[in-house]
Amino acid sequence: MKFSTKAIHAGQDPDPATGATIVPVYQTSTYTQEAVGVHKGFDYSRSINPTRLALEKQLAALENAEYGCAFASGMAATSAVLNLLSAGDHVVVTDDLYGGTYRLFSRVLARYGLEFTYVDMADLQAIRAAIKPNTKLFWLETPTNPLLKLIDIRAVSALAHDAARHSGTIVVVDNTFASPYFQQPLALGADVVVHSTTKYIGGHSDVIGGAALTNNKEYYDAIKFHQNAVGGVPSPHDAWLTMRGAKTLALRMREHARNAQAVAEFLQAHPQVERVYYPGLPSHPQHELAKRQMSGFGGMVSFTLKGPEQRAIDFANRMRYFSLAESLGGVESLVCHPARMTHGSIPKEERDKRGITDGLLRLSVGIEDVEDLLEDLRQGLEVIALDRETHGAGVG
Repeated sequence: MKFSTKAIHAGQDPDPATGATIVPVYQTSTYTQEAVGVHKGFDYSRSINPTRLALEKQLAALENAEYGCAFASGMAATSAVLNLLSAGDHVVVTDDLYGGTYRLFSRVLARYGLEFTYVDMADLQAIRAAIKPNTKLFWLETPTNPLLKLIDIRAVSALAHDAARHSGTIVVVDNTFASPYFQQPLALGADVVVHSTTKYIGGHSDVIGGAALTNNKEYYDAIKFHQNAVGGVPSPHDAWLTMRGAKTLALRMREHARNAQAVAEFLQAHPQVERVYYPGLPSHPQHELAKRQMSGFGGMVSFTLKGPEQRAIDFANRMRYFSLAESLGGVESLVCHPARMTHGSIPKEERDKRGITDGLLRLSVGIEDVEDLLEDLRQGLEVIALDRETHGAGVG
């Protein structure tokens, strides 16, 4: 079964009770049992719900995974996966990552005895140098948020699974930016894939959710246990909305990527732009890796403007079709100032060291008509160029 067919059919058989083509929203917290311990496989909706189960089967199919767990948010999924570890375990983490993940690792889980080392995971030597005897997990984002670095999943997985050095190390890939349509981490050697389904999978900015997918039964059982024990599960309606959004993932991702390529090329050629980060540009330092590892380059573009960093904020405030907002992956285009928005939880000295400066902007390129998006960027750049001339700001 091909990707788009899976998105529409996996886990979504006609309802056995009514023949409904679309999986119903089973809006119930509990289930009547025929006798004590005799039921139809469902007892309490924190533990299992038919709508959520259908979503979990759908998402697992899209990642070519055997098992899937859906969560109330991407952070709930991340937290559940980190529960595979115990106090005293060490995690190697990519240094360019979502601010919420950094906050969870550094300010919550570190208090419970987990140890984290942040490295540039595009550099295999840096990863090797970070490994300790108690290293139990590698956490990858690729492409990274917000600088769109690429990490070689196959190479890192081979390194992590080298039994002669550290057997049993788990490789987790946050695949949110690429989506399962453009990247399949499990096929490249990863053990667990995590998504904020809020983003491309849901695709309409109307539902919060997360997921963890794996082919490893031991990891699945542990994640499933924590899903039930901690209880960070999506409501039936949220599961239904996410499942509905995922049906059109392939169509949307193709449009996101087509528009993002045009936006990246436009920005790269513009005299007001200092640098563009997009793996679909030949100028991207890991463009060749992106072509090998991904089947498309995604819908995220980051860039910096020439001149004072305040110009980035001025530009973001002047957009018409690019709404100034957090999040990403919806059908509408968004502009974000990472240093003050999505990555504000990372201390400034750490942000600056990683390249997340106050002059950086991140675009989630939507599926509007690309000419309208380019015109919006054009008018915004013209306005700040005029401001520079009026106020005599130098270009640095």
